[in-house]
Amino acid sequence: MCDVLNLPTSTYYYHADISGKRAKKAEDLAISKEVKRIFKGSRNNYGTRKIKKELAKLPEPKHVSRRRIGRLMNELGLVSNYTVAQFKPHKSSCNEAPIKNELNRAFHQEEPLAVIVSDLTYVRVGKKWHYVCLFVDLFNREIIGSSAGENKTADLVYQAIASIQANLHDVKMFHTDRGKEFDNKLISEALETFGIQRSLSIKGCPYDNSVAEATFKIFKTEFANQAHFTSLEQLALELSDYVHWFNNIRIHGTLGYLIPMEFKQHPYNFCPV
Repeated sequence: MCDVLNLPTSTYYYHADISGKRAKKAEDLAISKEVKRIFKGSRNNYGTRKIKKELAKLPEPKHVSRRRIGRLMNELGLVSNYTVAQFKPHKSSCNEAPIKNELNRAFHQEEPLAVIVSDLTYVRVGKKWHYVCLFVDLFNREIIGSSAGENKTADLVYQAIASIQANLHDVKMFHTDRGKEFDNKLISEALETFGIQRSLSIKGCPYDNSVAEATFKIFKTEFANQAHFTSLEQLALELSDYVHWFNNIRIHGTLGYLIPMEFKQHPYNFCPV
């Protein structure tokens, strides 16, 4: 056709290239809007992998490569909280209780409340350190109990237990590390009341409680490191808001990119990744 019209082939390819670039730019703008919306909805936490999954869930699914998403995020100046360097928490004091590691790293559980795991971490409030305790259900990684306080004590753990809305008689096992705040008379009596079996990690082995450790890494990155708390009341209020978001809105890679409450209602929809 170029010969018939007496046109250089370079002219044809130039205009074809311009049209293609315009179409791609328009498509990038549309995708960028969705990427920004999803990123902000994740509280600045999602990276390319999770944004890719969310784009595919849209009413008009967008199947975009992670590389392209990364490029658009760079152009938009979107930086995930996970790019910030993390600080390791101080080690808890250890006890020598004869209780064994009954869980034995069986982190995949097929029933709700079969096993709950817990840990504590520190959070800066004003100029002092405060502490947060979380209880996680291994079945769907849901945070089922939480508490915040000025001191790292058994009372803080007890408050987290008291915050659990589920029937504690359904809990079969409670697994933690060997921090003294977990193995004491107050907690032991509470567990005995509901017939809950105790399990403790092997001394000096954080891998025995890796789900709780991983949850707290997420918690520190997405919540504690991103906020400035001026009072315990503010911390408790924002903690409650974060737990609700974590359980009801945030997708989890270990659940096949489902939300914990969604997985709880439809566990057979789980697709390993």
